[in-house]
Amino acid sequence: MSWISQGETNEMRRFGFAVTFALATALAATSAAAQDRLLEVEAAMDESSITVTLPKPDERGVAARYLYVAQIETGVGSAATSVDRGAPLTTGILRFRRMGKKVVAELENTQFAAPDGSALQQASVTNSFPTATLWVGEISETAEDGSFSFDISSFLAMDHFGFAGQLGETYALSKEGSLADPSRVQVFPENAEFSAMLTFKAKQADASLRNVSPDGGTIALWVRHSLVKLPDEPMPVRTDPYGFAFSTYRYDFSAPLGESMLTKLAQRHRLEKTDPAAARSPVKEPIVFYVDGAAPEPVRQALIDGVGWWAQAFDEAGFVDAFRVEVLPENIDPLDMRYNVVNWVNRATRGWSYGPSIVDPRTGEILKGSVMLGSLRVRQDIMIFQALMGAGLTNTGDPNDPVAMALARIRQLGAHEVGHTLGLAHNFAGSSQERYSVMDYPAPRVELVDGRPSIANAYGVGVGEWDKFAIRYLYAARTDEEARTMVDEARERGLRFVSDADARGTSAANPHGSLWDDAADPVAELDRVLAVRRAALARFDVDAIPDGQDLPSLRRAFVPIWLLHRYQVEAAAKALGGMVTPHGLAGDSAQVETVSARTQQEALDVLLRALSPRELTVPDRLQPLLSYGPATDYDYSTTIEVIPTAGGPVFDSLRATEIGAVHVLDSLLDPQRLNRLEMQNAASPEIPSAHEVLGRLIFHADNLGGKGAVGRRIATTIALDLARTLQEGALSRSIAMQGEGQLARWAQELSRTRGRGVEADWRRGLGALLSDSERLAGALKDPALLPMVPPGSPIG
Repeated sequence: MSWISQGETNEMRRFGFAVTFALATALAATSAAAQDRLLEVEAAMDESSITVTLPKPDERGVAARYLYVAQIETGVGSAATSVDRGAPLTTGILRFRRMGKKVVAELENTQFAAPDGSALQQASVTNSFPTATLWVGEISETAEDGSFSFDISSFLAMDHFGFAGQLGETYALSKEGSLADPSRVQVFPENAEFSAMLTFKAKQADASLRNVSPDGGTIALWVRHSLVKLPDEPMPVRTDPYGFAFSTYRYDFSAPLGESMLTKLAQRHRLEKTDPAAARSPVKEPIVFYVDGAAPEPVRQALIDGVGWWAQAFDEAGFVDAFRVEVLPENIDPLDMRYNVVNWVNRATRGWSYGPSIVDPRTGEILKGSVMLGSLRVRQDIMIFQALMGAGLTNTGDPNDPVAMALARIRQLGAHEVGHTLGLAHNFAGSSQERYSVMDYPAPRVELVDGRPSIANAYGVGVGEWDKFAIRYLYAARTDEEARTMVDEARERGLRFVSDADARGTSAANPHGSLWDDAADPVAELDRVLAVRRAALARFDVDAIPDGQDLPSLRRAFVPIWLLHRYQVEAAAKALGGMVTPHGLAGDSAQVETVSARTQQEALDVLLRALSPRELTVPDRLQPLLSYGPATDYDYSTTIEVIPTAGGPVFDSLRATEIGAVHVLDSLLDPQRLNRLEMQNAASPEIPSAHEVLGRLIFHADNLGGKGAVGRRIATTIALDLARTLQEGALSRSIAMQGEGQLARWAQELSRTRGRGVEADWRRGLGALLSDSERLAGALKDPALLPMVPPGSPIG
């Protein structure tokens, strides 16, 4: 085979409008001759066409097969859409089939297979499930040797990826504004690259997209299409039944009878020792990650440092010099399939960072890691730390310097996202065992030193014990049996694993795994964080923002301080109705455990304390400080981050009280949590029942009526949130009936209140509302009845 180099390509372009490229098709075909077929591409820049020539098809009409990869070349800049520069879109095996005068591009169905079956069984499985037809084109020419040509540009300019839906219901692809660019065709030794501009127009754009579009309604972006040579030798597969790694799911119809057909192919890089039998050995080809040069200093160096932590994990797993990190050279295309890249992505609003991989669907082999790091994350951290410590410490080198702590976080974030592109899943148990995994979401550890907040120990350094185990498990184990032995050893050492499904959402039950939490005892930690929050509110002042910044910015800086405890609330609530649910296989010693009654009672106590006026009263001195004009509705990125004002720029401190209450109630009144409590109480009466929880909550609310405006706001919020929960279908009807009975009895007591004054009138008014089922149902339909909690994730 011969390749046209990029230098030769550029030279050819100087002398004409057409350039021809050659790329091995890497067919998974039956004959050696098929492996030598070439793809020819002619980019006619004067006609805006890209003509592809494929070899003579086989007896099934298939002319070529490639790994097809699509990536976003230019993003939208809106965190809400996840349409970010560098993000992979589609990965699959794309085959081109000739049918008469047409050529069909279709994605193979790799989810169902019979790898160990006979040829007839494999054919049977293939013929039992559909492929996906992406495009049908016209064949323009057929040569004497049977090769044929067609213009692929219309295929490249289609919305195969559902962008219109991601952007919003009113967006549609503009065909006249969508086309492929022949001048951007590139060739590399094992991949050909094509680029197309897709244009979408909206009848009525969402505010988040009006915020980024030059004309408010039109979005144009570029998509990169890659046709990649399939690996000559597929990588040996490893399964991951525990879920420690990202997996490619495959249903194996050749599995022995009595065994599971579902196979989870662990995603991992091809990492081979030069001496496979040695415990420690250099590798044939190291894993290299490149940090986007667009990341500014000192962020770039922090990313290099943090991503580089993985070298230790590979070294301890026996792979010598197996991992390194470098800055991406300026002349390298970050979307080139040959390079693992940490992309620096800019958006109009802060949002998540991601660590996706491009994977061979047949084996789980990671062919390219493509990390997207949102540039506003580090700035959000600096804002939080300035609000905690004072902006005057910025860039001072002080142990509480906000910039130093934000860089500490960006090191951890770089390691976390690259960990995903090495194949590792989240482990949200890391914080429960003293930062033993970068694959957790770390809360900044804020401590009290002499009664004042300190962030000097905000984040850990280096990969943890779980991370080292996970790399060894994923890369050093040569068989599934070796991997299982490693898991047994890790369990004996006490290493925990809590997956996304076990940790996310207010209904999650495992107290060992939460997002943005800290410490081994989540209930005691909430008590500690509440004390830190009180100290942070006491010191919050105008120095929370840098000198010279507009004073309305204080409202944005205030929110993460006011809700400093938000994620520890969610973690503590998991103890209530909680169950430890380890991952295991049949024959393992893992045991499911219900959280003790004592711990559950302590969790209920601390959650009710978080609903007290002591915790939900905004200090009086902050009301004028947070009311500087103008209002913030002129800036979308600020408006979505702040507590609504009470007219113009006047800060609404009682709305802040309601928001704080709603956040606690979201976890406390989660229907699945209440259902679990009923089930656990039936088995162990000392565990609080759902009836007891609702009764204590009503009793707590009733006692708040006499504690001023803040107490009444909390009590009203409790009453309305409880009423709404009782009407939700997810709650057991027997529990809902108990709650309705308790609420009705409270409503009668409220309605019988005598006397005059604010408290008496409030009690009778609330009783009247709760007693009128029709009026209450109408009130609960109002989405503005209970406030929306400002966004929190990602907090850094």
